[in-house]
Amino acid sequence: MVSKSIKQRCHALREQIEQHNYRYYVLDDPVVPDAEYDRLMLELIELENKYPELVTPESPTQRVGSKPLSEFTEVQHVIPMLSLSNAFANDEMVAFDKRVREKLSAETVEYAAETKLDGLAISLLYEQGKLVRGATRGDGTTGEDVTLNVKTIKSIPLRLRNKYPPRLEVRGEVYMSKQGFIALNKSQEKANGKIFANPRNAAAGSLRQLDPAITADRPLLFFAYGSGLMEGLDLPERHTDILDHLKDWGLPVSGDTRVVTGLDECFAYYHYIGKRRTKLDYDIDGVVFKVNLLRQQEQLGYVSRAPRWAIAYKFAPEEVMTRVIDIEVQVGRTGALTPVARLEPVPVGGVTVTNATLHNEDEIRRKDIRTGDTVIVHRAGDVIPEVVRVIMEKRPRHTHPFHMPVKCPVCHSAVEKIEGEAIHRCSAGLFCSAQQIQSIIHFASRRAMDIEGLGDKLVEQLVTSGLVNNVADVYNLSVEQLANLERMGVKSSENLIQALEESKRTSLHRFLYALGIREVGEATARELANYFGSLTAIQQASIADFEAVPDIGPVVARHIHTFFSERHNKQVIRQLIAAGITWKDIEKTGKLPLAGKTFVLTGTLTSFTRDEAREQLQALGAKVAGSVSKNTDYLVCGEDPGSKLDKAQQLDVKVLEEKDFLALIKDSQ
Repeated sequence: MVSKSIKQRCHALREQIEQHNYRYYVLDDPVVPDAEYDRLMLELIELENKYPELVTPESPTQRVGSKPLSEFTEVQHVIPMLSLSNAFANDEMVAFDKRVREKLSAETVEYAAETKLDGLAISLLYEQGKLVRGATRGDGTTGEDVTLNVKTIKSIPLRLRNKYPPRLEVRGEVYMSKQGFIALNKSQEKANGKIFANPRNAAAGSLRQLDPAITADRPLLFFAYGSGLMEGLDLPERHTDILDHLKDWGLPVSGDTRVVTGLDECFAYYHYIGKRRTKLDYDIDGVVFKVNLLRQQEQLGYVSRAPRWAIAYKFAPEEVMTRVIDIEVQVGRTGALTPVARLEPVPVGGVTVTNATLHNEDEIRRKDIRTGDTVIVHRAGDVIPEVVRVIMEKRPRHTHPFHMPVKCPVCHSAVEKIEGEAIHRCSAGLFCSAQQIQSIIHFASRRAMDIEGLGDKLVEQLVTSGLVNNVADVYNLSVEQLANLERMGVKSSENLIQALEESKRTSLHRFLYALGIREVGEATARELANYFGSLTAIQQASIADFEAVPDIGPVVARHIHTFFSERHNKQVIRQLIAAGITWKDIEKTGKLPLAGKTFVLTGTLTSFTRDEAREQLQALGAKVAGSVSKNTDYLVCGEDPGSKLDKAQQLDVKVLEEKDFLALIKDSQ
């Protein structure tokens, strides 16, 4: 015998859970965190497991766990689910509005404007407020019974709220958010399952699973956009009033619905939604305009299988079919090689597309894209078009799988690909013209060669004008050449030439950092300089030699070895040294005095700047970190220290005042 208090608790839990579902899916205003919602659901599940006689068909726990079906049964729609006429251009909208106005003898017409979700149309039948059936649209007259599956969708209420009609058929769209779609495909890929082409395809496939438990695991959502049958309630005056009722009864309705009057407002709303389209977390393919007054809808009636009072003004297609003419490879500013499909020109998303990114070789192999293939191309807003899939039935004979080149298509230097990475890269960072601007900007930066006055804009001018082809060329510039450039007078040119001359006196670690070797930052450059002592020793080192350097692993060691093995890089380095760049080689005297020690700096030092202090420490082999941790050996504390001092004291890290720090530097030197 179940006690009255247990029954009341079960009832209260169901009420709370449904209220939270309503606030989350309908009002978009949750009042509890997910953990609290999960706690309530778990308590209800435990009670129902302990007292099975308390389980009711409309309990939130019954959204999952039904037995798989052998097949879907057919459902006859009481009122047919008609399709909509489409408009693809302004003149078709003008013609629609004209027909409506003439039929109604009206000067202007009020329309309900709604986003057209790209999902799956569904019919939900409620009797006495309880969900008793869910059915697909099918052919408009006959659909499939998917009741068990729609019950797993949390945004669909199992029981209506407030003053609902005794019998109500709700019509809407089952869809999948963009985030949900991405997450689903990731989990499918991990499980070696089917990869879905787009959210609509994923939503349709998920809703038509014979096993409701599979549907329950899919991130499906629902928006109501109207009603079919509505018994026991006087119809309101407008279509938008029906939407208000649906929301009040607990059904989620799109928040983007607007009332517009006349053609100009229709066009304004269409363009407004078009601009917001890519920012929405769900796919739409157009805007639906419905005559808002229900008496006017009845007056207009139907034609064939569509209402005269509604039209879907579609956006330009985002997915189209075309053919791959060729696959070419582009080289980016960082040396990354990206394969690009050259396509037969095709309009998609409002523009003519001739190219589509293929990302990398792994992606091409996964989709098995080949020259000559017929493919589906997708473009969303300003996003670069991409090839979604190949239509294998249309593949011509004698096609060949694509392979990335072993030589850079721009400078013909060796291409490298590190195991475990997806990207191929050109190894000639100093020579390759595709990487010119980026490599020169880095070379001139303050922590590298510190060439004052050689900024980003000037570098772009020098490269585009042909005056500079690689980093060595900057040392061959003249005042006359510079003075002819935009925003460069004689004085500015003279100052830059002077800065170039001063930059020639540098240090080995700065020079190494300036070369822009992949994953070689300031600290690694200093480790290399301290370990090998000279550029010659570095150039002659093997991968194993580089791996022997502290904190350099096999991947970075290979990057360094590849860089110094590339003949074009060697050539540019020779030109730089010939231009007069010099430094003092480091005398190798064994382990540096502060090697293995980690310092953190805080506050203002009076003897030198924070950067100068960092360089002093690094020259003696120390690491300089940005924050205090249990691995910190010393905190150097200047005036007005911050929270780092408190953290150091908590962790019992040794604190050096400036005089102690200067003494340590002097002793170490």
